[in-house]
Amino acid sequence: MDPALAGFLLVAVFTALIMSGRLAPAPALVLTPLIFGLMVGHGTDLGPMVLEGLREVAPTGVMLLFAILTFGILTDAGLFDPLVRLIVRRAGGDPLKVSLGAAALAAVIYHDGDGSTTYLITCAAMLPLYRRLGMNPLHLACLLMLVSGVMNLSPWGGPTGRAAAALGLDVTAVFLPLLPAMGAGLFAVFALATALGLAERRRLGVLEGPALAPDEEDRQAPRLRYALNLLILAALMAGLIAPAFGIKTLPLPVLMMTAFALALTLNHPRRADQAEKIAAHAPAALSVAALIFAAGVLTGVMKGTGMVEGMSAALVAAIPEALGPHLAPAVAAASLPGTFFLSNDAFYFGMLPVLAEAGAAHGIAPEAMARAALMGQPFHLLSPLVPSTWLLVGLIRVEMGAHQTFTALPAAGVCLVLALATMATGGF
Repeated sequence: MDPALAGFLLVAVFTALIMSGRLAPAPALVLTPLIFGLMVGHGTDLGPMVLEGLREVAPTGVMLLFAILTFGILTDAGLFDPLVRLIVRRAGGDPLKVSLGAAALAAVIYHDGDGSTTYLITCAAMLPLYRRLGMNPLHLACLLMLVSGVMNLSPWGGPTGRAAAALGLDVTAVFLPLLPAMGAGLFAVFALATALGLAERRRLGVLEGPALAPDEEDRQAPRLRYALNLLILAALMAGLIAPAFGIKTLPLPVLMMTAFALALTLNHPRRADQAEKIAAHAPAALSVAALIFAAGVLTGVMKGTGMVEGMSAALVAAIPEALGPHLAPAVAAASLPGTFFLSNDAFYFGMLPVLAEAGAAHGIAPEAMARAALMGQPFHLLSPLVPSTWLLVGLIRVEMGAHQTFTALPAAGVCLVLALATMATGGF
């Protein structure tokens, strides 16, 4: 079987299995690529491919494992309670205000450029409120992912840096013209948050009295311990943001492991209490880590068998010659399925240089092609290949298939807003 065809079929079958609920994500991530790897003629050499894939995802898996433990400990210690109480006071039990507050909080937190951190902190603050009010958790997952998709266009978000590096461009030259589009994209997300909030207000009404139970609302940690917990979080956030300003720091997995050790020791000095606290958060941490390492099988086999390379070439060849003068909008449209079926690395480093070369033949600047290739980011985060999305659905406890079904159309709409705003301001 041709590797490109096998790659498209692999992703399609895997996605269908997940969305239909016929197979749990972890076994689907392991079994599907191995079966298709055998179908394209590989055998025992799949082993080294899997190990290479595991090496690639190991830092992410370690980071997420300790991130869940760290933020679970900090949440149990009451670190985010003041933020929750502030939002509760502002929202007053109104689903509309809660929906807008969730989107605003995610937009602020995402300035560190990391979706996993945004999901962890925002879910810790907002999920108890959603549950107390009886709001649909799929709404929260949708809003957080769409905010992340828009904010991911920042220079330190990842895709913009990849696109600039792939074409040898200054990342600032690529990014600055995107600012109006990002504003339009956030406006679209807040419009969606308003619509979802109004729908929930009609369904549930406005809760009278405190939105959280008294024991939740009045929980107070000792001031010194609270201050130290806040210092741990601040230091962790500073370490996350520092590279964006050219400041060298420890790798994220090391930062997260250090924060975990400090938070656990500070809040639970006794060894027995530490073991109990780790056990309490182990199910969530291990389930997410298992998914990440299982995803390493998928990425390792797809790369090692040549599926990714073949899929990239097939997508490039599928663009008709007549589209040449309009290649930038075509690339913007192609970025939705392109970044859904491929990783960001595969799309930006594999496909974008070829597309940019084709665009140059028609007088299209490489900066414009780079911006066009970024338009699909809100939709990209729906891909089962994105580790942080598994974290999001795991934290909120919704099925990946349900999340994809609910969020697909709004995500495509936000991508359209980004593209139209970029075109209107001369971005491509």
